[in-house]
Amino acid sequence: MVPQPDTRRDQRKLLDEQIASEAPLPVPDLGAEAKPRPMEDYLGRRSAHPFAIAGIVENGLVRPLDPQVKLTEHSRVIIVAADVA
Repeated sequence: MVPQPDTRRDQRKLLDEQIASEAPLPVPDLGAEAKPRPMEDYLGRRSAHPFAIAGIVENGLVRPLDPQVKLTEHSRVIIVAADVA
């Protein structure tokens, strides 16, 4: 592996050094009755599988073509467009 030149700005270098010099966080006191859990329990599980719907862009907003499709607040979406303005 060939070493790469450091292209960080001076401000970023100082911030990185400051973070690296901080004391590590203490180990949390969980108590004797605490049981290990998978990371997914902390991150939350997605109960629904992704699905595709057709939509149209109007005034910069994406609107589903099917009026019966309702997305929950803060839904994650991926937009695929045939062309870009």
